[in-house]
Amino acid sequence: MMKRRAFITLAAGTAAWPFAARGQQHAKLPTIGLLGAATPATWGLFIAAFVRRLLELGWIEGRTITIEYRWAEGRDERFAEIAAEFVRLKVDVIVTAGAAVVAAKQATSLIPIVFAVASDLVGAGLVASLVRPGGNVTGLSTQLSDLAGKRLELLREIVPSLRQLAILSNASYPATVLEMAEVQAMARTIGLEVTTLEIRRAEDIAHAFQTLKGHAKALYVCSDPLTTAHRVRINTLALAARLPMMYGVREHVEAGGLISYGPNFPDLWRHAGDLVDKILRGAKPGEIPVEQPTKFDLVINLTTAIALGLDVPPTLLARADEVIE
Repeated sequence: MMKRRAFITLAAGTAAWPFAARGQQHAKLPTIGLLGAATPATWGLFIAAFVRRLLELGWIEGRTITIEYRWAEGRDERFAEIAAEFVRLKVDVIVTAGAAVVAAKQATSLIPIVFAVASDLVGAGLVASLVRPGGNVTGLSTQLSDLAGKRLELLREIVPSLRQLAILSNASYPATVLEMAEVQAMARTIGLEVTTLEIRRAEDIAHAFQTLKGHAKALYVCSDPLTTAHRVRINTLALAARLPMMYGVREHVEAGGLISYGPNFPDLWRHAGDLVDKILRGAKPGEIPVEQPTKFDLVINLTTAIALGLDVPPTLLARADEVIE
């Protein structure tokens, strides 16, 4: 299963480049500027779902539409640069996700912007409201912080004796700051002792684990581009510390984490294709309501559970959308 997913991801990521190059020959075609926060390999499944949905709606890449791909490769400072380039290219719509949405919004108030994944939209000033966004931005909300309570419930099913919880969060990423606050509140409500580990860059990760010194029995990782990019390192350190780990996105579990529960990202990107279709056919983004996730995935890595000496309840395994063995 893992090898097949890796192949699909690679194929989806590399297939984009010939189309991107060919698209430059069709300047008159409607153009999508796709600002990728990570790499083609990391986002391969997401982009494949997006492009497939456009195809179903009649938009054929390289024939009836052009997609200009740009990749920040995990470097946030690239967001503004890429967004400015799309403004110069006069693309018809910008598609992106996460913190890159803010950079795109700062670059233009005229070009429609569709986000496939984002959090705290009203708080960040991206939309006036979820029902009527106003302005030039619309898309799909991840509700990451809203799921904190559910994730803690799932974690306690695997670790019934849990009393001490560590929360790892990127303190420079607004959405994860909100998520950490929600996790703290929910954890204390159910009587857990909480230790917070704040990071801002990759170099902070190892030090954060060193500060724990055995004062936690499980780890909740708030999802953002930084923790996702360094998920293997986080999982390695957590395993060395014998910490069961809960995540919001499945990529962490595919890389050796224990359990994740959150929106299905390919499904969100698929729905982003619907929104782009509406905009290219004349709809105003400010009048298209922000959508909420409808599909959620529970993923469990049984190999990691065994390595941690955990017995995953059969009832939980039965509810999982995917079990990695």
